[in-house]
Amino acid sequence: MKAIIVADQAAGKAGMQLVERPEPQVAINDVIVQVHASAMTGDELSWPSTWTDRAGRDRTPSIPGHELAGIVTSLGYGTTGLSVGQRVFGLTDWYRDGTLAEYVAVEARNLAPLPIDVDFTVGAALVMPGLTAWQGLFGHGRLQAGQTVLVHGAAGVVGSMATQLARAAGAYVIGTGRAEGRQRALDFGALEYLDLENEKLQDVGEVDLVFDIFGGDIANQSASLIRSGGRLVTIAGPTGARPANGLAIDFVVEAIPNQLIEIIQRLREGRLQTNIGNTSTLNDAVAAFNSNNRVNGKTIIRVQP
Repeated sequence: MKAIIVADQAAGKAGMQLVERPEPQVAINDVIVQVHASAMTGDELSWPSTWTDRAGRDRTPSIPGHELAGIVTSLGYGTTGLSVGQRVFGLTDWYRDGTLAEYVAVEARNLAPLPIDVDFTVGAALVMPGLTAWQGLFGHGRLQAGQTVLVHGAAGVVGSMATQLARAAGAYVIGTGRAEGRQRALDFGALEYLDLENEKLQDVGEVDLVFDIFGGDIANQSASLIRSGGRLVTIAGPTGARPANGLAIDFVVEAIPNQLIEIIQRLREGRLQTNIGNTSTLNDAVAAFNSNNRVNGKTIIRVQP
């Protein structure tokens, strides 16, 4: 099968190669999925799991990408809930070869059915942003209707999803980001927008929840905005930011099929939209990921025509 591999962490995306690899073998509780659409998170090549196994041993060359939509072609022993020929989408394990390939082995528990009226490209684009936003807002942030939420990077891939979900839950959403992201964030549902390059974060006032993707100084400043009992939720790793009268939570997204089902249903009902910036083929994926052109939105790789 064709697959994208990486073997040199120092080279980053420039070290990506399109090669021929053996098709994966199905194992207990796994399924093999013919990948129709895939994606890769921007900082994935900085994750230790891309380069080593859980014991810290080198596992390169590895196949990156963990978001997919495709069709089940084989079932492992003990697999339940899925069938050969079924359309699925989901998130693969961080420590296993990923989805920038024609086929991938996935634990069945990480997949959800993809409705026939949803394109594979759309399904793949929803997985990581949708789960991250859902878990950050509702699982860790415990968002309630009527609360005020500060969403950092509101025009971006994850932030735009958080903005939409928070608004749909009845929250007042304030977005942040670069100046050029203002209109996009407002289009996704933000009610206010703060240009972090030219405006002061302290001017926002108190909020119930901060959804953070930046970490660092932005997270530290945001901690001072949390009103009593509020939460700062970040995907940027431990930041040291501590609200005086609230909680700071950093988390790693999980594959939870029931949440994917909820997210895809909202899209089908017109209450949610993806943030796709570019689509490419697997043959052109290396060039797409190494492009110097700034892309507003997620790059999706269409593996099958």
